[in-house]
Amino acid sequence: MEIAELMVRLGGLHSLGFAVFHLAFWKLFGWTRGLATLHPANRAILQILNLRLVYVFLGMGAISLAFTADLVHTRLGIALLCFMALFWVGRTIEQFVFLRINDWRVHLLTGLFVLGTALHAVPVWLGFMHSINR
Repeated sequence: MEIAELMVRLGGLHSLGFAVFHLAFWKLFGWTRGLATLHPANRAILQILNLRLVYVFLGMGAISLAFTADLVHTRLGIALLCFMALFWVGRTIEQFVFLRINDWRVHLLTGLFVLGTALHAVPVWLGFMHSINR
C-alpha cells in the first residue's frame, strides 16, 4: 500500500472517530437539559445539523475504507479528497472565530481538525506530484 492510500485509510478512521464523537454530544455536553432552553426551532436545527454531520462522517469513513484506490487514482476521488480537505480547513478557521476558549481540549480538537486537513490534502498533493513526474 502506498503512502497516499494509507493516509486515505487513516482519514477514513478519522472520519469514523468524529462520527462517534458527534453521536456522543447529547451526553458529553448535556444536550438534553442544555438545549431545552433554546427555542424549539433552534433546538431542532442544532440536533439535525449534528446528525447530518454524523451522516457525512460515516459516509466519508466508509468510502475511504472501501474505495481507497479510487479516491487516490481517479479525478472524482481527488475532487472528494479536496472537498474534505477544505471542509477541515474551514472547520479549523471556524474554531478560531467561534470557539475562543483557552482550554487543552479545544486545542486538541483544533489539532485533530488540522490532522483531518492533512489526511485528505496530502494524498492529493502526492497524486499531483506523481502525475507531473511521469
